[in-house]
Amino acid sequence: MKQLSTLKTLAFIMLGSLPIALFAQQPKIANWRPYDKTGINVFETSKNDTAAFDGLKVRFGAGFTQQFQSLKHENSAINNTGTGANRLYPLAPGFMTAQANLFVDAQLADGITLNVTNYMSSRRHNEFWVKGGYIQFDKLPFKGQFWSDLMKIATIKIGHFEVNYGDAHFRRSDGGQTLWNPFMEGNIMDAFATEIGGEVYLQKNGFIGMIGVTNGMIKGHVDSVIATVQDANTNRNPSFYLKGGYDKQVSEKVRVRVTGSLYTNSSQAGSGLTLYGGDRTGSNYQNVMEKGVPGALPASTAVAFSGRLNPGFSKKVTAFMLNGFLKAGGLEVFGTYETAKGRTKTETADRKANQVAIDGVYRFGKNENLFVGARYNTVTARLAGMAADVTVNRTALAAGWFLTNNVLLKGEIVNQQYKDFPTTDYRSSGKFNGFVIEAVVGF
Repeated sequence: MKQLSTLKTLAFIMLGSLPIALFAQQPKIANWRPYDKTGINVFETSKNDTAAFDGLKVRFGAGFTQQFQSLKHENSAINNTGTGANRLYPLAPGFMTAQANLFVDAQLADGITLNVTNYMSSRRHNEFWVKGGYIQFDKLPFKGQFWSDLMKIATIKIGHFEVNYGDAHFRRSDGGQTLWNPFMEGNIMDAFATEIGGEVYLQKNGFIGMIGVTNGMIKGHVDSVIATVQDANTNRNPSFYLKGGYDKQVSEKVRVRVTGSLYTNSSQAGSGLTLYGGDRTGSNYQNVMEKGVPGALPASTAVAFSGRLNPGFSKKVTAFMLNGFLKAGGLEVFGTYETAKGRTKTETADRKANQVAIDGVYRFGKNENLFVGARYNTVTARLAGMAADVTVNRTALAAGWFLTNNVLLKGEIVNQQYKDFPTTDYRSSGKFNGFVIEAVVGF
C-alpha cells in the first residue's frame, strides 16, 4: 500500500509538471505579437521575420486577470434607494470572477502562421468560448521574383478575427488579456468586433496601408431577413474598411505613429452590426450604472458592458477614427478622435456620435517596470428615441508595477459622469467613482 501511495504521488507530480514543461519550452513564432510586457505598443505585426522556419511549431499562451473592485454609483432617481424602475443595482467592494484567455499560435510554414484565441472565463461568459482564429501570410509558397518582392511588404490575413479599425483596440483589455492596457478599460464608445473576412496590408519605410472586407457581423449568418415597417431594405452587405498611416522610430528614444481608419456598412439586415457591441467578454467595471434590486441580477440589457456607451448603429454605420501615438523615452501619449453615424433597422434617419480620448503614461524604473498614467475620455451621441444629445465623461488615474515581463499589478481610480440624459432614464445625472485593482499574468 505504501508503494502504491508513492506511485500515485509521483504520477500526480508528473501530471502537474506537464503544463509547466509545455509552457516553459515555447517555440518562437515569426511575425507575432508577444502576450507579455514586450507586446506593449505593438500594433500591426512587423514584417521583420524574427524566427527561422525549421518545421511545424505550436506555441501556447495565456492571459489571466484577477480583479478587486470598490466602486459606488448614483443617479437622479428620487427612489434610487427604493425599488423603483430606475433604482441602481446595489454595489459593495469585492472580487470579480477571474478572467482567462488561452492562445494557440502555430508556425505552419515559412511565413505562414495561424492564431486561435479562446476565452476560458470572462465577465460575460464564464464558460469556454472561442474568440476567433485566422491564418496570416507574410510569405507565399509561390515561385517567382514578383511574389518574393511583393511579400517583403505585404501581409494577408484571412479568417474570423479582430477587425483592425483604428488603433484603440490594440490597447484595450480583452477578457483575461489585460497586460497591454495601463488602465482598466478601453474607450467609453468601444470600437471592437470580431468578424469573418480578410485584410491585406502593405508596410514599407514606416508607411502603413490596409484594406479589409468582412461579413459585418460577429458570427456567420445564413437565415433569411424580414423587412421592418421603417426599412424595407433586407440586403446583407459586407463591411469595408481602410487604414493608412505612418509609424517610425525616428531616433533611439522617440517613436511617432499617426493613423486614420474608415469603417462602413450601408445595410446589415442580418443579426446586426456589432462594431460598438462586439465584445464577448465584457467590461472591467462590474455592474456600475446598471438597474437592479437586491437579490437579483441587474435588469439592464447592457449589463455585460457596464460603463460603456453603445450608440446602437446596428443596421448601417460609417465611422472614422484618427489616432496619434508618441513615445519619447519613458513618456507615452496616445490620442483618439472618432466620429460615427448610423441607425437601427427601426429608424429612418441617421444619428451621430463623437468621441475624444487622450491618455499619458510615464514608464520608469529598471526596464520601465513601473508606470503612472492619466486618461480623459468623452463621448457625445444621439441615442435612439432621444430628442437631444447625451454626454458621458471619464477621468482615470492609474499606476502599475511589472514584477516580471509576465506579471503585472495595476490599479486605477476612476470617475465617470452621465450628462443630459432624460429624467426618465436611469442614467439621468448618473455617476460612478472609486478604485479597481488588477493582478495580471500574460505569456
